[in-house]
Amino acid sequence: MEEILDIKHLSKTFGTNVVLTDIDFKVNKGDVTTIIGSSGSGKSTLLRCINLLETPTSGEVRFHGNKVADGGMKEEAYRAKVGMVFQSFNLFNNHSVLSNCMLGQIKVLKKSKSQAKEQAMKYLEKVGMAPYINAKPSQLSGGQKQRVAIARALAMNPEILLFDEPTSALDPELVGEVLEVMKKLANEGTTMLVVTHEMSFARDISSHVVFMADGKIEEEGSSDQIFYNPQSPRTKDFLARFRDEKK
Repeated sequence: MEEILDIKHLSKTFGTNVVLTDIDFKVNKGDVTTIIGSSGSGKSTLLRCINLLETPTSGEVRFHGNKVADGGMKEEAYRAKVGMVFQSFNLFNNHSVLSNCMLGQIKVLKKSKSQAKEQAMKYLEKVGMAPYINAKPSQLSGGQKQRVAIARALAMNPEILLFDEPTSALDPELVGEVLEVMKKLANEGTTMLVVTHEMSFARDISSHVVFMADGKIEEEGSSDQIFYNPQSPRTKDFLARFRDEKK
């Protein structure tokens, strides 16, 4: 299997507060890896370290075997290959939907406007947002904003997409439309690393599940292993209310 990301002994502290301790896992091409755990377990900080929005205190992130910090690979080149979808959308409010999906391609990938527009339209159609290309983010629902954010990330042709709790800022009735888009991407073989509280979604689409507690990986394995045969008492306790759900 082609290895895309390799997280080695990654730790992160803020002052005296230890947030992550000795995190190790890999993401291979085509994997859908979900990171689950209680609030405050370090999941989002881990994702921000992987995307270099936070600098790990120790350990390393490797992309196709190359270290991405300390000059091993330029941050901009790395970020172009590792797309990020945030819980708060992070769209440019003064730009249209179409412009939001073109800007990164033009500035980072140096594409022409016509190339960027063609790519943006392809992915806006994919997520069902093509009718809204002239709208500003303020005119959209939360679910629509998040679908635009996913299209924007996809338009950069990343090798892996990182999702940081992509449904946590949405009203409950809007969650489904975003999860549907993500399921579609997973079924098409998109490599994804997803921090989520949506347990049934994690159970159904994951090829690999990482359960975190207190800034450490408590247990990891396939979706079936973690959801139907967890070994750690903490994993069992966390998943107790989901284990009886039918597939």
